[in-house]
This record gives sequence, structure tokens and C-alpha cells, in this order.
Amino acid sequence: MTNKLVSIIIVNWNGLEHLVKCFSSLKHQKYKNTEVILVDNASIDGSLDYIKKNFPKTKIIVNKENLGFAEANNIGCKIAKGDYILFLNNDTRVTTNFLIELVKVLESADEIGCVQSKILLMDKPNRLDSIGSFFNQTGFLYHYGAYKKDLQKYNKQINLYSARGACMMFKKIVLENVKVKGEIFDKRYFAYFEETDLCHRVWLYGNRIVFVPKSVIYHKLGATSERLAGEFVQYNSYKNRICSYIKNLSLEKLLVVLPLHLFFCFAVLTLYLLRKKTRIAIAICKSIVWNFQNLKTTLYYRRIVQNRIRRREDNQFLPYISKTAGLKYYFYVFFGDLKNYKE
Repeated sequence: MTNKLVSIIIVNWNGLEHLVKCFSSLKHQKYKNTEVILVDNASIDGSLDYIKKNFPKTKIIVNKENLGFAEANNIGCKIAKGDYILFLNNDTRVTTNFLIELVKVLESADEIGCVQSKILLMDKPNRLDSIGSFFNQTGFLYHYGAYKKDLQKYNKQINLYSARGACMMFKKIVLENVKVKGEIFDKRYFAYFEETDLCHRVWLYGNRIVFVPKSVIYHKLGATSERLAGEFVQYNSYKNRICSYIKNLSLEKLLVVLPLHLFFCFAVLTLYLLRKKTRIAIAICKSIVWNFQNLKTTLYYRRIVQNRIRRREDNQFLPYISKTAGLKYYFYVFFGDLKNYKE
């Protein structure tokens, strides 16, 4: 294993209470050739003062407003000098060997472009956040291992459709290869599904996304999203998911997945209306409208992805990173009870 520089990019928005654990754990991890870049989205909770005082070697970028997760990471990448780029949530705590294990697997094969740690719940360390995500014909992702007990079957190194944004590391050259208009993440996304959009492009270019079970971190699930309105979260999730498929799927695959996905979107919307959660239903409607209003720009992005980035057909990789899920799975997802869904 080499000793290449790893750039660790952490986006922060009023996350002082989480930064204490995150940075303290990073201080004790055993892979030492790192630089830490904190991109702050206009925090007012003393986050910057704490980092400047306690971790003075940290490179700090201060945004004048909250630019969201996607654009803040883009900004961090512009000053990153590492051969490898690690995107790490501020509400995580890492183990001492997590980075050694990630680097080891990332360097084990040329076609591996991204690796993800095993992410455990900080408040319930015997349970998984999730192993990662698989593609599904409905357009909704299958989150493998979500909230399940950390059993032996989840200790296998496997390929993923999408890594979890909480902790994922890429070869910098791979990120350069899949940029669109100079952007690693689509800055229109603000937050949610931006990592899946990126991972899809990585697969299209010919690289793989790999889960590394020996690399372990802990995640305070929902620490940031819980401070955001439910309708804001749903709007961005649905908007970005639809947009990503329009950009990344082949025309043949898109004509199958998009109508089915929109059907499920309206089904979920109806269920929210029946549960008298009108604001969330309206948010889903707005997400669909946004995609119609911005279709010209999205199609421009699509041409770049399909003509410059795509190096293999969907049937050469999608079947191997897909999982089939019945209506029972979506029932558990809708009612927030995935821990009781039997895989």
C-alpha cells in the first residue's frame, strides 16, 4: 500500500456539537498522510472558532451563505491536493483503521473508483446505517442493510450502485473524468441524491463502487436533515432523483424506468394526501414540475454524460448492482420501519 495524500472534505452547517467527536476521532486514525478541509456553510454556532483553536492545521473555506452539500463539496475539491478525496459527514466518528482499509481496497484494482466504509449508527452501534444502495427498476433505491443488526452476512466486500455520502472516497483522477461542466456534484441539487448521481457517472465511465466492511465509522443519522423541514427534504430527494435518471440512463432504459418511477411518485403523493400530510404531497408535485421547467438544462447535461462520460452500456453493469424489491419493501420504507424488513 502506498502513502498517497488523502484529502478529507467535511461540509459543516451549524454542526459544532458533532464536529467535536468527528475531528477528535480523525486525530487518532492511523493513516497520517492527510489534509482536512472544512467547508462551512455560514455557521453561526461557533464551529469555526472551535476548529481554529483546536485543529489549527485544518484548511477552512467559509461560504457567505448555505450553499448546500453538493456545491460546498465542489468548492472543497477545488483546493484539495490529495490523490484520493474522502467526503465525510460532520456528524460521524471514525475508527483508527478506517482510512487504511479504504486506501488498501481503492488501490487493489485500477477499475475501483470509489470505496465506502461500513457505516454504523452512532446511537445504536450494533445496527447499520446501511451498507449502500442498489438500483431498482422503480427508480427508488434499495438500501441494503438499512437499520439492520450488524450480522456476519454484511461483512462481505461487494459492489454497490451508490455509496453513502456520509463516508465515501474516490480516486481524484476518477472525479476529474466524470465532471460535468467542471462540477463533480450537480450544484442544482443542494442536497440529497447528489452522491448517487455522481456514482452513476463513475459506473458509466468504467469504474466500480465497492463496500469495504473492514473500514468502520459511526454516523449520527439525521443530525442535519432533522433540522430541515420534511417537505424540503422530500422536494430535493424527488427532484434530484428524477433529474439524475434523465441525465444518466440510456434512452432505452429511461423509457422504462422514468414512467414507472413517476407512477410510484404519484402513488406516494396520494398516500401522503390520505395521511393529511399535504405539504409533503405538494413538495413532490413541485419536484416533478421543476424537472419540466429545467428540462432544457438537464438535457444539455445529459448530452455531456452520454457523449463524453459513458463508456459502457447499461446492461453491462446495472444488472449486477440492482436488487428487486416487492411492495412490502416500499411499505416499510413509507412507514419508516426498515429495521423490521427481512432481507
